[in-house]
Amino acid sequence: MEVPTPSVQPGNNARAMPSSRIHTPVRTPVPDHEVLVDLLGRIPDPRRRRGVRHPVGALIAIAVCAVMAGARGFTAIGEWARDAGAVAMTRLGLERGSVDESTLRRLFARLDADRLDVVLGAWAATRTSLVMGRRVIAIDGKTVRGARNGDTSAPHLVAALAHGSGAVLGQVAVSEKSNEIPAARDLLKILHLEGSVVTMDALHTQHDTAALITSAGADHVLTVKANQKSLYAQLKALPWARIPAATRTDRGHGRRATRTIKVADVPAWIDFTGATQVAQLRRTVTRKGKRTVEIVYLVTSADGRTAPPELLATWAQSHWEIENRLHRVRDVTFDEDRSQVRTGNAPRVMTSLRNTAITLLRHHGHQNIAAALRHHARDTDRPINLLLTA
Repeated sequence: MEVPTPSVQPGNNARAMPSSRIHTPVRTPVPDHEVLVDLLGRIPDPRRRRGVRHPVGALIAIAVCAVMAGARGFTAIGEWARDAGAVAMTRLGLERGSVDESTLRRLFARLDADRLDVVLGAWAATRTSLVMGRRVIAIDGKTVRGARNGDTSAPHLVAALAHGSGAVLGQVAVSEKSNEIPAARDLLKILHLEGSVVTMDALHTQHDTAALITSAGADHVLTVKANQKSLYAQLKALPWARIPAATRTDRGHGRRATRTIKVADVPAWIDFTGATQVAQLRRTVTRKGKRTVEIVYLVTSADGRTAPPELLATWAQSHWEIENRLHRVRDVTFDEDRSQVRTGNAPRVMTSLRNTAITLLRHHGHQNIAAALRHHARDTDRPINLLLTA
C-alpha cells in the first residue's frame, strides 16, 4: 500500500497544539458601509399602500430592539414599543403614533423572509472577523419545533455562522419536500465565499457541495462518517499509526479532553472533489474516571501550507460554535422551540430577528447573550443606540 505523505514532520513524540481553541479574530474595517437601520428600510413592504401608517423598516427596527431587550414574541415586542414611548419610536423612524401587536403579526407573516435574510447576512458580513487572515464559515441546520402548525411541518432553517465573531452571515429555509443538503447549497450560492473556509458536518460531505465551494474560490473542511461508507472505509484503512500527531489536552467542567489530529496529503486512490489533505481526529474524554473515545475523519481542499494540522484541528473544533453560540442560544436563551409564532413567514422572520440580535450583541463585545439581554432590557436607549450605530 502506498503510504500518504504526512503533512507534519516526523518526530518521536506527538506535538502539542496551541492552548487557544481559536485564534483571536482580527476585525477588518469596511469603508463607506451603511448602518443596519438604513438597510432595513429597503426591505420590500408586502402591504397595500393605502392605510399603511408605519414604514416597514421602522417596524423591523423596533422588533430587533425589542428582541435585544429579551422579547420573544409579538406581544412582548408590542409591549416594549409601548413602554419605550413616542420619543424612542421617533428615533427608530416611527412618525405616526404607536405600534401594536396585530400590525407586527400581519406584516411579519407576509414579509419576504428570503430578502430579509439576504440583507441581514450581507450587513453581518461587513462586520465580521477574519481568523488567521481568512473568514471561516460554519454551515448547519436547525428545526424551529414550536412553529409546527396542524398539518404543516415545523420550518427547518440552515444558517451560516462566522467562526470567532459569532456573526450570522445568512439563512435559508429547507423546502417541505426536500432536505438540508440542497438548502445548504442554496445558502452557499448567496454567500461571498472567495478566500473563505467552509466547515460542514458529515451530512454535507457530498461531491456537488464540495465542487460548489471550491469553484467559488473557497476551501472546504468536511467531516467523514459512516454515511459515506466507501470514503469512510478508505480513510479508516490508511496507516495512521505511521503518521505523526499533534495533540492538545483541555481540562474543565469536571472533565479532561485530549484531542489528537493526524494529517496526510490525500493519496491517489482517494477521489473526493478538491481534496488535498485528509485527517484523523481522535477525541478522548475522561469524566469521573470513565473514558470515552470518538474518532472521525476529515477531507479538506486546503493544502498543508495554508492549513497545517493545528489550524485544521481548530477549524474542525470551532465548527461547533454554530451549535453552541447560535442554535443553543436560540433554544435556551430565547426559548425558540416553545415559541407560539406560527403564521406564514412569521416563524422564520422571528428567527432572523434573533439571529440579528445575537450578531449585534456579539459585535458589541457581549459573550453571554442572556446577560446582554438583561443589560439592554434595563434601559430603552441601549438597544436603540446599538442598532442606530451598527
